[in-house]
Amino acid sequence: MQLLIVSGRSGSGKTISLNVLEDLGYYCIDNLPVELGPQLYDIINKKHSHVAVSLDARNLPTDLSFLKEVLADLRQPRNACRILYLDAEDSILLQRFSETRRKHPLSSETVPLITAIQKEHALLRPIAELADITMNTSKLTTSQLKHLIKERFAQQTVPQLQILLQSFAFKQGSPAEADYIFDVRCLPNPYWQPELRSYTGLEAPVKAFFDKEPLVQTMQKNIYDFLMTWIPEFSKDNRSYLTVAIGCTGGQHRSVYIANWLYEHLKKESYQLIVHHRDIIINKEL
Repeated sequence: MQLLIVSGRSGSGKTISLNVLEDLGYYCIDNLPVELGPQLYDIINKKHSHVAVSLDARNLPTDLSFLKEVLADLRQPRNACRILYLDAEDSILLQRFSETRRKHPLSSETVPLITAIQKEHALLRPIAELADITMNTSKLTTSQLKHLIKERFAQQTVPQLQILLQSFAFKQGSPAEADYIFDVRCLPNPYWQPELRSYTGLEAPVKAFFDKEPLVQTMQKNIYDFLMTWIPEFSKDNRSYLTVAIGCTGGQHRSVYIANWLYEHLKKESYQLIVHHRDIIINKEL
């Protein structure tokens, strides 16, 4: 049985993720009491090949040492267990709760929303520290999150390292979940060409601009050679996920072009790849 633990702060997208996982064929259990964790494999191991279980602040034990023991037991080598941790910036979580008018599970008449959000962060830290993959959903729309979950967790017949190539804008903040971040702000910027400013790195005029730049070609080759050297080592270490982030100032041209170029060339090596352009369209609704 393949077990995926889905955790994260309220408002970060756990319900949406579980719905997508259910559509992918996972048997999903929402808000499982931690005390039942050790019995999980015995109860449903023979009935379901892929199971997703959500753990959040509603069902955590008061004794955090017990939580750590349960997680350690589930993640023993004999068990195929991974942890997905979803999170977002405090300001975004505040905005989402204000817009939906939902009640935070830890808030009350004496505990304001921001205090509840910060308390939940502390309670979930033991799970966050063990996460195999962390997703910051601050800048993801609902459809973008659904797409990433689908791409990341579609059932595989053969376990394989999955590589996410993500372009981003430094002015919107670096992705905290990235394993490697490459800064390409030193490259020529089409933004300063009036006729190219409105295009993105996905479009032909910008591609033609970069194709003629020797410095861009050197950067591409250096990043590609680096990844080709170290991806096999990640695979040997039984890693399931690797996130490679490419950043430029605005996340429209250079980072997008480089991420797509890497996708096309790494694809020839038969790696399992996902490309995601975080900041081409910024919409903070979730």
